[in-house]
Amino acid sequence: MVKTANLNSRRNFIKKTAATSAVFGIGGILPQFTAKSYARIIGANDRINVSVMGVNSRGTSLAENFAIQNNCDVVHVCDVDSRAIAKCLAALKDKQSFTAESFNDFRKSLESKDVDALVIAAPDHWHAPASLLAMEAGKHVYVEKPCSHNPNEGEILIEGAKKYKKVIQMGNQRRSWPNVIEGIMALKNGDIGRVYFGKGWYSNNRPSIGIGKYTAIPEWLDWDLWQGPAPRKSFKDNLIHYNWHWHWHWGTGEALNNGTHMIDLLRWGMEVDFPIKVSSNGGRYRYQDDWETPDTQVINLDFKENLSMSWEGRSCNGKYIEGSSVGVMFYGENGSMLMGGGNGYTIFDLDNKIVKEVKNDQEIDPRNTVNPAQNLDVLHIRNMFDAILNGDKLNADIDSGHKSTLLVQLGNISQRVGRSLEIDQKSGHIKEDREANKLWKRSYEKGWEMKL
Repeated sequence: MVKTANLNSRRNFIKKTAATSAVFGIGGILPQFTAKSYARIIGANDRINVSVMGVNSRGTSLAENFAIQNNCDVVHVCDVDSRAIAKCLAALKDKQSFTAESFNDFRKSLESKDVDALVIAAPDHWHAPASLLAMEAGKHVYVEKPCSHNPNEGEILIEGAKKYKKVIQMGNQRRSWPNVIEGIMALKNGDIGRVYFGKGWYSNNRPSIGIGKYTAIPEWLDWDLWQGPAPRKSFKDNLIHYNWHWHWHWGTGEALNNGTHMIDLLRWGMEVDFPIKVSSNGGRYRYQDDWETPDTQVINLDFKENLSMSWEGRSCNGKYIEGSSVGVMFYGENGSMLMGGGNGYTIFDLDNKIVKEVKNDQEIDPRNTVNPAQNLDVLHIRNMFDAILNGDKLNADIDSGHKSTLLVQLGNISQRVGRSLEIDQKSGHIKEDREANKLWKRSYEKGWEMKL
């Protein structure tokens, strides 16, 4: 039997464990510690009970990561795929001393008083609706990027967090990586002078998804619940589990699948919120199949502060940029800073000479769609726990998460209407473009509408 978590009794959590903060130095975690060992030190006598929604791949890794925290239990596992539930329960077997309860419908899990927080790793069209339902049920939220399928949903989540007074952390995990934080602080301290341009990228060698066939729904899948908030479509055999990313109806393309992380780093380092102009070029170039979103895309964003940024995505040509499949480069008056896919950064002067190099101290595989950086992601989870138990500031709260998500959503909207967009810098809304503004929201299956 799992005890009901009493969060009000845990307010002294950080005070009791403050001494452990000494394990961190300017360069990150000291050599004798790993993020996992840090997690085992703090909070041993406090419990946060979580339910994990969507455990086919990334969700199982998140469940394992939450389960290894000394003050956390994964009490519920939820998925519309019965096979995924079995796989996740097996993965958790040696991570905690009891077997989590499983649910086909995560809403049943939300009814439980034993659950403090919902962890969401379901498809993109579920991220915002599930987050709102969780907050309405009195739960805190950890939601993978992107926080929403469309801009309107992100705005609703911001208001929902205020209304229900719940913690909602988005999975921009790099905001909790120590060396990345150090690099961003170096930018803000002027180490390369005024930053006026930033570039982010992602590359991969994804194969064709082919032409799907309409077939019978597999017995292991609740197709109706998988679709949830999205208007109903017939089942095709090349959609589940990953290829939904490339369909506008459920997914958001490579731009939000991977671009969100890099745009977030650029926005963070360049200290900007909303742009004044957005454009996008690209398309589905490599294969002729059911893939709808661009496999090749360049999004450009201009800001009133006399700076701009761009993101380049190549889903089907994995040539590295600056030696990495994913990364960002900041360009300033006195030099540049490179952040690749890991927990490190390099500063160059204007003659391309290395001025400073802080190397990645954890093994990371940016192309791993399941668990690219488990040990470092622990720090993001701990930050959420600190916010829940002690009111600490979130590293990636929903306001920040929405702004970074919105920038790439605007890029996708520009791509879909085939022209650049003028943006209101104060609100992030699209100016005087009726066709583009139709994509600000989505239609929902009747009864599933998102509203406060």
